[in-house]
Amino acid sequence: MMSREIMTISPRAREFGDQLERFKLASGRSYESIGRKAHLSKSAVHRYCTGATVPREFAVVERIALTCGANRTEMAQLHRLWLRAAAEADDSTPEEKNQPAEPPPSPAPPSSVRSKRPLALAAVTASMAALLVSSSASTHSAGNPAPASDQWVVGPAWALPPTPVPSTLFGVTINSATGAMPAFRVGAARFWDGGTRWSEIQRRRGEFDWTTLDRLVKGAEAAGIPPLFVFGGTPKWANPSGGPATPYPDSTSAPPTDLADWDVFIQSLVNRYRGRIEAYELWVLANDRRFYSGSAETLAEMTRRAREIIRATDPKATVLCPGMGELWSPNGISFLKGFIEAGGYDHCDVASIKLFQRRPSDPPETMLDIVTSIDRIMHEAGIHPRLWSTGTTYSIATQDRLDEATARNHAVRFFLTGIYARKANLERMYFYNWGGVKIPIVLQPVGGVPTSAALAVERLQHWLENASVRSCGHGITANLPENVWQCEFTVVDPEQSYDATIRWTDRGTATTTIGPRVQELRRLDGEVEALRPGGTVTVGEEPVLLATSRVTLR
Repeated sequence: MMSREIMTISPRAREFGDQLERFKLASGRSYESIGRKAHLSKSAVHRYCTGATVPREFAVVERIALTCGANRTEMAQLHRLWLRAAAEADDSTPEEKNQPAEPPPSPAPPSSVRSKRPLALAAVTASMAALLVSSSASTHSAGNPAPASDQWVVGPAWALPPTPVPSTLFGVTINSATGAMPAFRVGAARFWDGGTRWSEIQRRRGEFDWTTLDRLVKGAEAAGIPPLFVFGGTPKWANPSGGPATPYPDSTSAPPTDLADWDVFIQSLVNRYRGRIEAYELWVLANDRRFYSGSAETLAEMTRRAREIIRATDPKATVLCPGMGELWSPNGISFLKGFIEAGGYDHCDVASIKLFQRRPSDPPETMLDIVTSIDRIMHEAGIHPRLWSTGTTYSIATQDRLDEATARNHAVRFFLTGIYARKANLERMYFYNWGGVKIPIVLQPVGGVPTSAALAVERLQHWLENASVRSCGHGITANLPENVWQCEFTVVDPEQSYDATIRWTDRGTATTTIGPRVQELRRLDGEVEALRPGGTVTVGEEPVLLATSRVTLR
């Protein structure tokens, strides 16, 4: 009998496996759980998700992807990766084709194979996959749409009526207690790791020390930057039996024993800074037990109580639900779902999530995998909150610093990824952090000068002043080379208007075609280059702006 899988460790098999692994992480399921639903062994699912083997039949891949909740577009992209991986394996590893076959799946009652997705979507996806399986195994040249048999839809990832790019998109977390603010342009400031934890402000019941927070709020006011206050770090006196909060020895990760203590702290804080603090994030990292070890139900109740107090005292303030990080992990996703089920998102204006790459060297665009996962989870729960990205992962301080060019490009693309995720209601990005130096990308040390990464972020903000974003897309579905990303804008200032496209790659370089009205290319260092309309431009990992001729407004 012919083997049902191809044993291989080829680059394209790894790429195929990485995509399956992303689906798995987004679903929050284990290999064993996916195997049960897809009628495969745990080891088989693991082999496919690591790229160690490639199934000979796409139907096997389809079952895994549907179990993980893949949509039609994702299924089409996965099929293309599977075709390439299978074709490469067939060409390069003929001696391995006679490996032992995976046992065929045993029949199961219809109810056990149903996806959690709506049946209508499952039926459409299955029909689409049947068409895909019959398509050719040939690859498509970069920049050209795939044949109709592959069911590719050519167009941007999203297109909407022009939406202004707010200055507040460009936020930073202030990692300093000095009250100093960035010496380069930013649009919002978040206070954390600068001496403002609950346990630092209220060291004893009934006693408050506002010295540090006063200094930070005054600094933000002087700089014209709206501040976001972050709650976290329960004082030990509020729960003496609670475990320690890593890495804060004066705090516990447990919620207060008596929630009345929580009420008093919030009321005191909001009374003091009414009209001066723009927004409140109701916990720093709620789904990381190093920061919060209570239940989702208790946190939902804390959120409800906090919102009532803030609304009554400062009705214009924005209330953020507790921050959710660890979103690459099943445990992180599980707690998020528990908070949704407890009704937590009924009591806030914005959902706080932590967007970060699994490794600092990974392209910032991989953060979109988290956005896709969150968007799916929220949609299935019937809620569609605004999203702010408010931080990163606990391990960031142990990660290696990036080289200067990579740091500059990744810092800019961090914010461009936020714009790309606009369709998912993502409104704001807080870069972690400003002031610190033990992080992969340093923007400016306290008392030092801005780095080239900070100046590049400032240049991006100048580009997008008075800009409205119209669409974003990437790769072959946007009629671009596979590694190319872009967002399109309309810029209107008091005297003139023009169209602009910011284009970049997630890796390497690519030659792209420009429109018939494009006349200049702008770089992050301020250089401007004249272009021949309708020609080509080679782009790389450093974003560039392509501008059309200007129209004078009268």
